[in-house]
Amino acid sequence: MARPAPTARSSALRILNSVLGEGRLMSEVLGTGLLDPLSAPDRARAQRLANDTLRGMERADRLLNRHLRKQPPLSVRNVLRLATVEICMGGDAHGVVNEAVALVGQDRRTFAMKGLVNAILRKVADTGHEQWELLRAPRLPKWLRVPLVEAYGPERVAAIEKVQFDTPPLDITPKDAAQIDHWAQELGGQIVLGGSIRMTNAGQVSALPGFADGSWWVQDAAAALPVRLLGDISGKTAIDLCSAPGGKTMQLAAAGAKVMAVDNSQTRMGRVKENLERTGLVARTKIKDALQTSGEFDAVVLDAPCSATGTMRRHPDLPHAKDGSDFGGLIELQSQLLDHAIGLLKPGGRLVYCTCSLLPDEGECQVEEALRRHQNLQIDQAAMNVEFIDLQMRSDEGGMRLTPDMLGDKGGLDGFYIAVLTKT
Repeated sequence: MARPAPTARSSALRILNSVLGEGRLMSEVLGTGLLDPLSAPDRARAQRLANDTLRGMERADRLLNRHLRKQPPLSVRNVLRLATVEICMGGDAHGVVNEAVALVGQDRRTFAMKGLVNAILRKVADTGHEQWELLRAPRLPKWLRVPLVEAYGPERVAAIEKVQFDTPPLDITPKDAAQIDHWAQELGGQIVLGGSIRMTNAGQVSALPGFADGSWWVQDAAAALPVRLLGDISGKTAIDLCSAPGGKTMQLAAAGAKVMAVDNSQTRMGRVKENLERTGLVARTKIKDALQTSGEFDAVVLDAPCSATGTMRRHPDLPHAKDGSDFGGLIELQSQLLDHAIGLLKPGGRLVYCTCSLLPDEGECQVEEALRRHQNLQIDQAAMNVEFIDLQMRSDEGGMRLTPDMLGDKGGLDGFYIAVLTKT
């Protein structure tokens, strides 16, 4: 019998099975072309369903455990989770339950569990929405929550978890900063942090005005800050290390810098080139290990490989695909990259070091140790004297610490650490 054509729900289930069963990142799963058979709206819906389920999995499991005597196989659990989250977030219970039962019935190993799935989801449909609203925001996994509580305290971490439970808004960066008011009005968004436009319920990104002609690109408001802190770089030489997917490269080019973008992945550099072509911006690109680059530049941008723990509001698969075991290697690599980046900087030049991590070991500690290793290096605290940075964003050593609960009433921010360094 021919396998039924994929749907948004069946594709979301396959994503969940890969993330939760195989420990794979969603980006890796999507890179296999899993969603290619779907229409653009269904591709977006499949990702949204998978992300919503991963964000709300703790709540879903609490509701489902009230009706389960023992845990079913993971694939059936994921069907139940997917359906429970969709029902409790306002989905059509009739359609959700029917497809959930059909999904279980497509596999002969789980066919006999159709009745169980139907019975449980009928109960969830009856009372689940009210119970859902009473449950706490899902917590971060212990391997991450413990060090974050140590760094920020339990109340701050709870606030972070609350923000990360909500679907984040879409942030964009306009190519021409002078046109930010125009694009905010055109797209129905609001300006945040003085240089980004934020939209809720944006829909299909590629269908929005200004996307096709490259008038803007998607970039979290926090991720857009590092380049903006470099000040006037028009006509100056700049290198963007570990540059993919290219948001910072485009910012540098749009600001008038002569840019070299470096990344060690041909696939990721392909995305950089695509983004440059769409926006009509110019940068030299090199597929090369950042540690093997050479030259001297007026400005160096190092968005170092990191745990990405600051991006979990956008990538809820991360807590399930990581366990913290690779952090030691990442921290050592960051130290090596920072030392090398300092060597690429002209005397009097400016280096911006940043990581999309919530862990101080990948941010504040890295900069403090680099300052001890390099006597000709100093942190440029004056770079933080801009109107769009609140005092609460400044860190003790002179950098900037952003956490997801900041701008919480407007949808939050990605977690980031940023420091501007100068070479004497």
